[in-house]
Amino acid sequence: MSNSSKQKILIVDDEPDILELIEYNLKKEGYQVFLARNGQEAVAEAKKSLPDLIVLDIMMPKMDGIEACRIMRTMPEFKNTFMVFLTARSEEYSEIAGFNVGADDYIAKPIKPRALVSRINAILRRNAPAEDTPDNKLEIGNLVIDREAYLVYKDGVKVVLAKKEFELLYLLASKPGKVYTREVILKNIWEDSVVVTNRTIDVHIRKLREKLGDDCVATVKGVGYKFEA
Repeated sequence: MSNSSKQKILIVDDEPDILELIEYNLKKEGYQVFLARNGQEAVAEAKKSLPDLIVLDIMMPKMDGIEACRIMRTMPEFKNTFMVFLTARSEEYSEIAGFNVGADDYIAKPIKPRALVSRINAILRRNAPAEDTPDNKLEIGNLVIDREAYLVYKDGVKVVLAKKEFELLYLLASKPGKVYTREVILKNIWEDSVVVTNRTIDVHIRKLREKLGDDCVATVKGVGYKFEA
């Protein structure tokens, strides 16, 4: 049995065949699986089962996945729950809408079971490689990020970052692969400062890339940025 057996996943889709396919493959992997057929059922079931991860279709009757995600993100019990959208829609705006309401990832139909399971495994592991060591350091790949000392080492060599550059790096690196929207970055790093614009974020991202390499932070077009482990 996989060590994922303790983790719970809620699948939300109005197509019975999709529910059955995903349920079968995730149960085989050792997950506990719960099902819902629309956004309303998803919110109700999530309150009961408190899943670690929710897979939401976007286009559904009664309440779509975007609205269901938005509602659940306002509830304290789902603040840290992974939300993943599953949809046949390839339009960029639907992906942007998903990230704007708090989605962690986006998986396109048609579903390839092995790829889906691999993605979900990776999402649920996202916290693991970036957890603090006892001395408040993140160690990811060739980077060591010391939160207390505001120091960064790349391949053992110290890299000097300005305070906001460090805070931005630490935010992104705390969850490798997670997309942070500009709004979330502004709220977390600059809080309520009225003089900060999207341009400010862009400048800090550019400086991080100059100092740590172009591939450390990826741009998700129209949405925001993510740290590439």
